[in-house]
Amino acid sequence: MRYHVNGQQHEKPSHRTPREPWLGYARVAREVLGGGLTIDTLPDNMTHLVEDAGRYYSWRSFGPDDQRTNELWVDLNDLEHGQVRMHGILSNTHRQAAKVALSFDFPFYGHYLRQITIATGGFIFMGEVTHRMLTATQYIAPLMANFDPSFSKESIVQYLDNGEVFVVQWERVRLHGREAEGAYTFQAALHLTGTITFSYRDIPLPVEVISSAEHQVKAGLSDAFMVNLQSPQSSDAQRRLYEYHRVDIDTTKITNNSAFEFTALPTCLQHDSCELCLSSNLTSGCTWCNILQRCSDGMDRHRQEWLDYACSEEVELDHVNERSHTLHMVSLSWLDVKTGPPRQHDGSAHTGVIAGVVAALVLLLALTLLALYINSHPSARRNSYWPSMKFRKQGFHSSYAEVEVEGHEKEGIMEAGQC
Repeated sequence: MRYHVNGQQHEKPSHRTPREPWLGYARVAREVLGGGLTIDTLPDNMTHLVEDAGRYYSWRSFGPDDQRTNELWVDLNDLEHGQVRMHGILSNTHRQAAKVALSFDFPFYGHYLRQITIATGGFIFMGEVTHRMLTATQYIAPLMANFDPSFSKESIVQYLDNGEVFVVQWERVRLHGREAEGAYTFQAALHLTGTITFSYRDIPLPVEVISSAEHQVKAGLSDAFMVNLQSPQSSDAQRRLYEYHRVDIDTTKITNNSAFEFTALPTCLQHDSCELCLSSNLTSGCTWCNILQRCSDGMDRHRQEWLDYACSEEVELDHVNERSHTLHMVSLSWLDVKTGPPRQHDGSAHTGVIAGVVAALVLLLALTLLALYINSHPSARRNSYWPSMKFRKQGFHSSYAEVEVEGHEKEGIMEAGQC
């Protein structure tokens, strides 16, 4: 499904060439577009329902009998909500999209956006780089389908922005090729707090019977990050868009007079200090990149910089250093325990150590006596040394096994970053 974005030019690919990110699950390349842009989306069987994931949004659904359904509907005829703008182009065209500036910074998956793209097909494109496959990812879709506002003068695409909420309403729009089956009216509201609501007034057909042959049919949220990869066929970098999270809502609950409310959850990106990043109970899997002075789990729209500045390697190095320090202390403690019993066979040495402690002898004298004893008992030295080295070797191997997963940060590693 290709869209034309009015008055916009596609960006040229960058020449920066980081490593390709390893995401830990299979990808489905839906489309390879011109300008060196490839879009990779999550497989259909890998969709993340909000009620299961709970990482970026929590949600609730409301039916015709719920009072909250009426509360969430924004009446655009009520002047108290602010000035309503009817988009002339979108209201009279098919498969078109237009950029609109917001009056406030809207947090979407933790990223603050000031510009969105409204499409005739019942969704809002949230990406910063426009392309022809707007339906693939990076969207807010109350009901994405092949709507054709140009069919009737009654079909309207309009929006409202009062500084606290941005509302897009698709009013009396009809499906292309199935116009006689009824008109749809629904809206999406983007609140200053990050809350997103979908409200439905008229849904003449169940969503399940809407054809996706010519246009994708979706309802939910999606986001992706873009990276630049070296192309083996040319010296130019290839842009690749990776969908890292998607929410598919239960379309059987989309009926006349129904609604959904998505509440934005805290993300790593909101933390502006290393201390908050690593200690906050509101988020998990966060790490602090000292070079960028940014908190992240490595899976957001700043992925390009995360790779360019080797933030993953910085985290791994901190983790190894922390493990090294811990294992060194454990090894010393083990050495003290193992060398204790042989020392009891030498009464004078044992008495000397006790006398030294009681008399508050300097620590150097105690270490000297210990060294002399070990040198005079080779068997005791071997028993304490080799198990200690074996323990450290096993420990480091375990540590490296955790951190040496190329291009992917595990949650256990995330918590090991140092301020």
